[in-house]
Amino acid sequence: MGFMLPSPTNPREHARALMSQKENIEAELDAQFSILKTNNIDMTTPLVDREGFPRADVDLYAIRHARRRINELRNDFKAVMNEIDKALQAVYDPSAVGSESAAASEEVAQNTRETESVEPLFAFARVDGVAPNSPAAEAGLQREDLILKFGSLGRSSFTANSLQPLADLVSVNENRELQVVISRSEETMSLKLIPRKGWGGRGMLGCHIVPHES
Repeated sequence: MGFMLPSPTNPREHARALMSQKENIEAELDAQFSILKTNNIDMTTPLVDREGFPRADVDLYAIRHARRRINELRNDFKAVMNEIDKALQAVYDPSAVGSESAAASEEVAQNTRETESVEPLFAFARVDGVAPNSPAAEAGLQREDLILKFGSLGRSSFTANSLQPLADLVSVNENRELQVVISRSEETMSLKLIPRKGWGGRGMLGCHIVPHES
């Protein structure tokens, strides 16, 4: 059972609709996993006893249905995350969204930009603080680092003094690697940052980022 793409209206509403679908998938995943937890079962626990007979101490029908549904939802989650990536790019970097051929060559173009630096990068944000043992600290971010690129976001992705596009990108990339290009002491470097919860502090980054005007 695949997820249904929302009817596109404008890019921002399309992105919001996809993020709502993501939240619904996460909620159903939690519900299905709770069924397994109630039966003290995970996705790999055998459902037969030592003699090879179906276990009588658990709800086999509910467990099998939950496992099947979890697999379906995991596939749906991957698909909707890919669509969210495209939708956010359409919102914050419309120039990067073109024909299907342009989309197909995006990865090649990105590698070219990284290796050949075909376009200049300008700082749009500054790291104002980093919490110990946070995802940001593990990635190597330090206070006073200037952010030149955050995932697919560059300075042109932002307006006024708002970093909302960055927050949106982080929210849909939990446990997924993002490339962050920074400037530190006039040296440019690339870091790999993985937003995640449960690291022991607030947010999924563990750092304070403020707008910067270069």
